[in-house]
Amino acid sequence: MARQLIAGNWKMNGLSGPGSELAKDLAARAKAGTPPGTELLVCPPAPLLFQVAGILKGTGIALGGQDCHGAASGAHTGDISAAMLADAGCGYVLAGHSERRADHHESDTAVKAKAAAAQAAGLTPIVCVGETQDQRRAGAALDVIEAQVRGSVPETPGAGLAIAYEPVWAIGTGLTAKPSDVGEVHGHIRGLLKTLFGPEAGAAIRILYGGSVKPANAAELLAVADVDGALVGGASLSADDFWAIAAR
Repeated sequence: MARQLIAGNWKMNGLSGPGSELAKDLAARAKAGTPPGTELLVCPPAPLLFQVAGILKGTGIALGGQDCHGAASGAHTGDISAAMLADAGCGYVLAGHSERRADHHESDTAVKAKAAAAQAAGLTPIVCVGETQDQRRAGAALDVIEAQVRGSVPETPGAGLAIAYEPVWAIGTGLTAKPSDVGEVHGHIRGLLKTLFGPEAGAAIRILYGGSVKPANAAELLAVADVDGALVGGASLSADDFWAIAAR
């Protein structure tokens, strides 16, 4: 990969004041120069998208949504379409984050529909996969992740696609997968993507690691083979921490 993608998922955090200040801080840093070899992305809550888009305009920091519906429009109260996200200035959207899979019972089929809808709207979906601690202890991590990839990714990566491996047990817990474990999973995902889409296309799809990524461990994790960036949760709410991860 020419550039690693460092994506910040703000989750359900931030009001217009603090969100604006965080975006302004990142924008000021980006205007002074982004870390070499790095592409930056932030995914704020939906109500902040237009505001953050205006602040980040011209900085090179990309904007993403945290979720979208699988339909282009219709009677889906409370949901957001991929086209709406694109209209707000987004270039990316998360699909199938483990918190969505758990809290909203999203199936692989639903995640695939969301990712395909994102592609149709010109967005790059970041399809999230990952095993629970019980599944890892049972030795089923690779099987679980392969099933999620096969069931959740769209039929073609041509319109843009990324994968984020986030072990469920490492999200927001302070626990982090060992580099050797990350390498094993990312290598398995890479091989699967090459099988599904062909060697060239499979090699071009970015695979991000997420799960308590912080300044202290970013350099080690981002140096692992087939790790093409990071999906950062809590640390992305601090401009200092997010920038330190990008600069590692």
